[in-house]
Amino acid sequence: MAKLNKGFPPLLGSRPCILVLGSMPSVLSLQRAEYYGNPRNAFWPLMGELFAAGPELPYAQRAARLTAAGIAVWDVVAVGARPGSLDSAIDMRSVVANDFDALFAAEPTLTHVFFNGRKAEQIYRRRVLPALTEAHPRLCYECLPSTSPAMASLDFSGKLRRWQVIRDVHRELV
Repeated sequence: MAKLNKGFPPLLGSRPCILVLGSMPSVLSLQRAEYYGNPRNAFWPLMGELFAAGPELPYAQRAARLTAAGIAVWDVVAVGARPGSLDSAIDMRSVVANDFDALFAAEPTLTHVFFNGRKAEQIYRRRVLPALTEAHPRLCYECLPSTSPAMASLDFSGKLRRWQVIRDVHRELV
């Protein structure tokens, strides 16, 4: 089995309303200790278009702008093995999910969860939903195309069109 990698704590501001969930950090993200640390990943360019939190800003500023807008970022996997950075390489036997019961209890303003790709959604639905001790009926879920460079079937403009739903939901909530 590949080495176990530990994910990051959530990026949370005060009163987050939207949670973006990835699967687990890539090799570059772990090396840089940053969410979406691979410069080829479209996440930060998308957040630049949607919330003025783009890659031209230092990481701390990007994260602060995003969380100030009520957007939280986390990964489904707290600990897991994955040789390389492809989601298809995640060793599901090694996966330990983050504590979403605690997050949802601590952050009652969260109403929307957007998955950054199918793998994040799959792991959440298999490992998190059945284990939630409380019902969280206020939560709406939606899967968006992965921002990973491995997701090449959509170009940046196609991803942006799909990811604009986050800005639309944000406008309804604030």
